Amino acid sequence: MSGLFHTHQTPEHSVVGAPGIVAFSCGVILLYQLTLLPPPWWLFLVGLLMVSASLLIRQGTMRRLVRLLALLVLGLAWAGWHSEARLAERLPADMEGKRLELSGYVCELPQAGSFSSLRFSVCVVSWHSEGQQGATPVLPRRVRLSWYGRNDQALPGHRLRLEVVLKRPHGNLNPEGFRYEDWLFRKGYRATGSVRAVALDQDLHCGWHCRYHAWHQTVAEQVHRHFSDAGEYPLIASLLIGHRGYLTDRHWQTLRATGTIHLVAISGLHLGLVAVGAGLVARRFTLSVPAHWLDERRRRIAGFALVILCCLFYALVAGFTVPTRRALIMVLVGGWYLLLAREASVWRPFCSALFLVLLLDPFAPLDQGFWLSFGAVAVLLAVFSGRLAGPGWLKGLVLAQLAVFAGLWPLLSGLGQSQPLAGLVANLVAIPWVSLVVMPVLFAGALLVLVSGGAVTGWVSSLLDAVLGPLMAWLQWVEQLAAPVSVLTPEASAFLLTLLVAVVVLLLRFPDRVFRLMTVALVGAWAVTAVLTRPAAINPEVVEPEIRVWDVGQGLSVLVRVGRKALVYDTGPEVRGVFSAVDSTLLPNLRALGINKLDRLIISHGDSDHAGGLVQLVQAVDVEQIQSGEPEVVAGILDEVPGKSVGQCRSEPFEWHGVVFEFWQSQAERTGNDASCVVRVHHPASGSDVLLTGDISKRVEAEMLVPGTVPWLRKAVDFRLMLAPHHGSKTSSSAPWIDRVAPDWVIYTAGYRHRYGHPHPDVVARYQLANARPLNTACSGEIVVTLSKHGPKISELRHTVPFWIQGPGLTRDQCKIP
Repeated sequence: MSGLFHTHQTPEHSVVGAPGIVAFSCGVILLYQLTLLPPPWWLFLVGLLMVSASLLIRQGTMRRLVRLLALLVLGLAWAGWHSEARLAERLPADMEGKRLELSGYVCELPQAGSFSSLRFSVCVVSWHSEGQQGATPVLPRRVRLSWYGRNDQALPGHRLRLEVVLKRPHGNLNPEGFRYEDWLFRKGYRATGSVRAVALDQDLHCGWHCRYHAWHQTVAEQVHRHFSDAGEYPLIASLLIGHRGYLTDRHWQTLRATGTIHLVAISGLHLGLVAVGAGLVARRFTLSVPAHWLDERRRRIAGFALVILCCLFYALVAGFTVPTRRALIMVLVGGWYLLLAREASVWRPFCSALFLVLLLDPFAPLDQGFWLSFGAVAVLLAVFSGRLAGPGWLKGLVLAQLAVFAGLWPLLSGLGQSQPLAGLVANLVAIPWVSLVVMPVLFAGALLVLVSGGAVTGWVSSLLDAVLGPLMAWLQWVEQLAAPVSVLTPEASAFLLTLLVAVVVLLLRFPDRVFRLMTVALVGAWAVTAVLTRPAAINPEVVEPEIRVWDVGQGLSVLVRVGRKALVYDTGPEVRGVFSAVDSTLLPNLRALGINKLDRLIISHGDSDHAGGLVQLVQAVDVEQIQSGEPEVVAGILDEVPGKSVGQCRSEPFEWHGVVFEFWQSQAERTGNDASCVVRVHHPASGSDVLLTGDISKRVEAEMLVPGTVPWLRKAVDFRLMLAPHHGSKTSSSAPWIDRVAPDWVIYTAGYRHRYGHPHPDVVARYQLANARPLNTACSGEIVVTLSKHGPKISELRHTVPFWIQGPGLTRDQCKIP
């Protein structure tokens, strides 16, 4: 393959290096857009056949085109081969939920988790469970574990024998928001679970990978022993050894709000500083050596060797994580061209680094950091390359921040993130402060502590607090200053946004006075027009009514859209300080749909799996009217939000563009599950009903069956879909209720292998006897019901997701669906 990338042959005999590299890279990236994994070996064969065919083509342009296509196919094959190998590791269904024994070593620094747990990763060396030695398929080699009930105990060592309960990788599946299953696949975790027992296993074989992680754990312990008393220890641990487990929620909030998370992730900035420092030291040292000992070329080679060693050592100390490895490759490729005075376009090392990153880590496109890193470098190259004179350090810093801020805006928008306005100001001070003050002091202080055996630890800790304290104070001040206009979430299309960014980058690259004035006027006019013409709280219009049942795990949240109207029924679960469906699912998906106003928000009752994150939703989205089956409880939750009142569930029906909404609530129950607000969504044009039932029990179901209590329950409809009461609990869905409702479809909104075990097998059997077709959000992900005039259409998100989620994935048996 190296011949295909060779750049010194004539165009008649080779593919130009950069186009070939881009073609291969595009192939790797393209794989992760597919819903089915193509057979890698067939792709390799096709790619090699295309290369062979190109040798027979005489026409130069056609030959190069065929080779480019061959490289694209080979990129697909390369990424597919690695993906196939990773997917081959899977936990058999009959091993899920059972106690298993395994031996392995800790391959990531442990960190505190929720509910006083300890989270850590284990690289499995052997499985001890009976009948699983040499089992097919290949059992997971890397698992993510949580140790609950440990009573503040630490792990007994690095090599462990563990008793665990595991399940396959799984996470909530919605169009937008954080996808846990993507993250697990990217990191190589092929099972997750909890620890039941843990013991030291000194007999476990420890190879080089194991020994490295043991060494890194020792380094982390030494850093903790020397610097844990420092006030800014979370930042010290992040910057020195890449351990961000000590950062608090307050740290993360400030870093996100100011767009400075990159400062605490060991990246190109940090390794670049190490490279520059090492290069300056090497240059000073080699210049002191007599010229007849070292000529200029050897000086450069010696300097480059020192840069490699220093960057590699820091990368190893920082945990050699994926972002660190990516930054290491980028720094080393750039250093190769700079220190060895390679005469080439600045885009040549950029493309070379891109190729090496994807060659060594074909899963890199699944990282947001991959796109942001290469995006930032590309923007900086576009702005600063080819200038006849440098802009000066201050002007250069301002130009760089403006360029990166504007250039990454479309990327962040495409990744579902907002662009913090505060980041433009915060980074102007934070980046030079970290580069010129924090990192030199940190490295020098760590070296002094190491050389002195810890004698100067107290003095060094105070010094580190003195340089890191002002940094956090600055970021918190900027956060508060920019709070009213903290992020940019433009309504413009991706094309217009990209066009605007291109104009800004051109302005920075070619600062002609006339062009500058024209550009500023154009951008200003665009911004003013966008602000003045932006419609206030008007949602996009849907042609046909639709109901989206979001996958929020063990909980419930439903969006109903009719025309420009929007109604949300329940907000899903929340665990304070740990997880919120509003943050991870509702808000990202509402933004993606363009919904900035909820005409109705109905909270069935006040349980945390139905009313979680309520305050955050009401603060982020304009909510016109709120109703609940437990208005007092919900009003208490909203105490901190002024001007928000909560009405009773029992209200008059209303109609939106031909869709009728009707309410019902038990007359006997006022609190708890049985106070749930039941909502009927009726579409007369298609004769369809959708019932949102909350957590009502058999007792309330019996009340609803009393003649005359719920008039619409007796009306015949062509189609009826129902959300199973209480997620399919055995306390609900009585046989008489199911017979009377006679649903055509039933949806269980349950968590995958949740401890409650919903839906209960007896409930599943009763719906099956009633010929109701079942769906489960744990299997289907988001479920969309479109109420067409020609009948309802039901779609499951899992049918259109990438291949690593769809297979080998869940079966309906695993979700208790026949």
